[in-house]
Amino acid sequence: VPFHMWVPDVYEGAPTTVTAFMSTGAKAAAFAAIVLIYSHHFVGGEKLKDAFALLAASSMVIGNIIAISQTNIKRMLAYSSIAHAGYLLVGLASANEIGRSGILFYLSAYTFMNLGAFGIISIIEREEDKNLTFENYAGLSNSHPLLAALMAIFMFSLTGIPPFAGFFGKYYIFAAAISAHLTWLVIVGVLMSVVSAYYYLRLVVVMYFKENQLQLDTNTSTINKSVLFGSALILIVLGVFPSLLLTIISNLFLR
Repeated sequence: VPFHMWVPDVYEGAPTTVTAFMSTGAKAAAFAAIVLIYSHHFVGGEKLKDAFALLAASSMVIGNIIAISQTNIKRMLAYSSIAHAGYLLVGLASANEIGRSGILFYLSAYTFMNLGAFGIISIIEREEDKNLTFENYAGLSNSHPLLAALMAIFMFSLTGIPPFAGFFGKYYIFAAAISAHLTWLVIVGVLMSVVSAYYYLRLVVVMYFKENQLQLDTNTSTINKSVLFGSALILIVLGVFPSLLLTIISNLFLR
């Protein structure tokens, strides 16, 4: 926000594999470059920090609030992506080492969360603009329990529920903001995380507690399955042992 208006339409209209790349690769590269620029000093001073804080709050609020009303999963994840950009900006506005480490940790976790989520969407979608609503996922736990379990892991991590990596990503971001005396921004972030639980967990509820409405052909290759399993495993490992990644980040980027 305010440069977000293109996101939902492009996410919905683009092929799912392209959407997955846009939501992960481009964002990770941009924020990683920004972190490197501001690794040792913050050009622009307090006014720029205040601007980042305002952009962060706006992105978190608008992204999460509008995501609630979405029925198309790709559009929901588009507004979710706007909100997550806001969380990342919280770390940038903090302008301290914890914030920089938190951004890179969050980016790493977010990459695997979104790759996994869009990977499952691409399997279930099969054809463009097919099986993209919440209702299409009804009863997925009965017909395809493994896919439902993996999608639940990705949704839990996006929400920020422990013991997944998404929890620690938000923890480090918010800890950085508290250290920078941006408590108001942390309050906004926590409240919006609670809001996000509605639309993320809504998908889990649909998969596990609603009856199946249609049969889905979800045959997929071994490579696709390996990517999904690998992404889920990384989110669990980083959630249990976050110091593994933090040590690498500190040695490679923040020296």
